Amino acid sequence: MIVGTTQAAQLLNISTARLRVLLLAGRVEGAYKTGKMWLMPLFNGKPIIKPGQRGPQPRWRNPRKPAKTIIHVNSQRIRSNQKNDSRQPVITVKKWCDRTPGMGAKEQGNPSGKTNVYGHEVEIPGGCRVVYRPDSPRCGAKVWIETLFDVRVISWQKDGSG
Repeated sequence: MIVGTTQAAQLLNISTARLRVLLLAGRVEGAYKTGKMWLMPLFNGKPIIKPGQRGPQPRWRNPRKPAKTIIHVNSQRIRSNQKNDSRQPVITVKKWCDRTPGMGAKEQGNPSGKTNVYGHEVEIPGGCRVVYRPDSPRCGAKVWIETLFDVRVISWQKDGSG
C-alpha cells in the first residue's frame, strides 16, 4: 500500500513538516515524488525511516558492561597456613571496576580500578563461571571464579589478616 505525506505522518506520530524534512534528506525507505506529492510504501503498516548519519550516537545504545567479580584461592597462603599452623584468609575477591573518565584517583578509591577483599568464605547469590586457563593465567592464578553478582565475603578475624 502507498500513502501520502499526511497519512504517513499520522502513522509515524510525527508532524508533516518533520516528515518532509526526512523525505528531503532521503531517509524514508522507498519514497518517491510524483509532481508535487510524495508517495511512500508501507512495510508492516508504517513507512521505514533510516537512521541519521550525523551527530553523536545516543548513549542508551552503548550500555556499560557490569564489573566482574573475580574470586581466587591463594595457594601460597594455604601452604603458609599449613607450615606456620595459622588461619590467614586464603580467598581473594577482586571487584574489577571501569574507571569513570572524569574522576580522579581520590574520588575513585583504588587507582588501579580494582579492590581486593580477603576472607575465609564467599557466598555467591547468582550464577558464576569457573575458568581454567593454564596458558594465560590471570594475576598468576590458573583457575578462578567469575561472577557478575556482588558476593558476600566472610572472614573469621576482624582485620582479615593473620
